[in-house]
Amino acid sequence: MTVPTNKDQLLKAIDLTFDKLIMDLSGVPLSRVDECGLEGHVKGTQMSVTNLVAYLVGWNELVLKWLDRDATGEPIDFPETGFKWNELGRLAQKFYRDYEGVPFPQLIERLAAAKARIVSLIQVRDNDDLYGQPWYEKWTMGRMIQFNTSSPYVNARGRLRKWLKTKDVSRQS
Repeated sequence: MTVPTNKDQLLKAIDLTFDKLIMDLSGVPLSRVDECGLEGHVKGTQMSVTNLVAYLVGWNELVLKWLDRDATGEPIDFPETGFKWNELGRLAQKFYRDYEGVPFPQLIERLAAAKARIVSLIQVRDNDDLYGQPWYEKWTMGRMIQFNTSSPYVNARGRLRKWLKTKDVSRQS
């Protein structure tokens, strides 16, 4: 998939990649969602499907935090308060912990709700807001949203499909 360069492409990328991911997630039996075996976000670690979804919820809700702060003129602490860009593995582990008590079906609902809110916030912006000027260093708002929504959806789907294939999960109940 090409990198979105305008609002319509960004919305299509988010919807398409999210829908494909949700279809794959729906094929995972609830009895297996907490089983570790997927490649983790920290080198040499493994995670569960629940961790993977928690990671995506964490990033989507973080994007919402950025957009909310931007809308109110508040400073944005990229990527997150207390974290630098070279500490994303540690941030992933924080997301796992943040959502560890949330049942898997509710995590999926929370991810869908966050994605829907991101889409609605994109829809009220024009191309100039999203792609007309840098928002964080050299990156536009649209590119930062894409980096942290559709790109992780693609990455998560790849990890999930690899696990499904190696564990033959799609044929188990």
